[in-house]
Amino acid sequence: MTYCAGILVQDGLVMMADTRTNAGLDDVSTFRKLHLFSWPGERSFALSTAGNLSVTQSVVSLLNEGLPNPETGETETLLTAGSMFRAAQLVGRAIRSVRETDGPALREAGVKFDVSMLFGGQIKHQPMRLFMIYGAGNFIECGMDAPFLQIGEHKYGKPILDRAVTYKTHLYDALKVGLISMDSTMRSNLGVGLPIDLMVMRRDTDTPELVHRIEAGEPYFHDLRERWSAALRAAHTAIPRPPYGNSPT
Repeated sequence: MTYCAGILVQDGLVMMADTRTNAGLDDVSTFRKLHLFSWPGERSFALSTAGNLSVTQSVVSLLNEGLPNPETGETETLLTAGSMFRAAQLVGRAIRSVRETDGPALREAGVKFDVSMLFGGQIKHQPMRLFMIYGAGNFIECGMDAPFLQIGEHKYGKPILDRAVTYKTHLYDALKVGLISMDSTMRSNLGVGLPIDLMVMRRDTDTPELVHRIEAGEPYFHDLRERWSAALRAAHTAIPRPPYGNSPT
């Protein structure tokens, strides 16, 4: 299982992903699910992945190598894409290419072609954008009214983002709330776990401002988890009990 979140606010972009791919008493593996493509001063992209690991790794490899343009035959890469929309289309084409190549063998083996991705970033002198790309290669775009997207095990972290994040949220407050949503997901699903990879990119800088991995035992994340738990306990204690029936005093 996986949890990835992308938050696009007025000041910039936050993306984060856990790294756990298997969870069991004696079977826990970690792989990077947040991938960066950066040409500082020109363009920078972040791609987070959920689903079948062999599929997502093949898609990332194709994006690194480039794909032939069906009309011109020229190799297209994220560096040559003329816009964020075209770059998102390239990611979708890479997914469809892997589906065409590996899909029949996966079906024969009884393995579902399962993949979804978050793709965000900025090209110099163009708007910063964030997309969710589905297994068919189609995608939707993040908007100001709902300035975040999630993939994977998203249901535990979504209520926190719904309540706390707006388009005008400070960039590093967005990071903080995203980490709280990650912690809530980890507490409710053992299939999501540390380390956590994260990236922060400020708008119109065209390069990541922060690239970081949170390992087990990191003081800030441990403190965040403890403070959030204490805040929840204090909040529900402060709310009066329901006035229904004969509730005990």
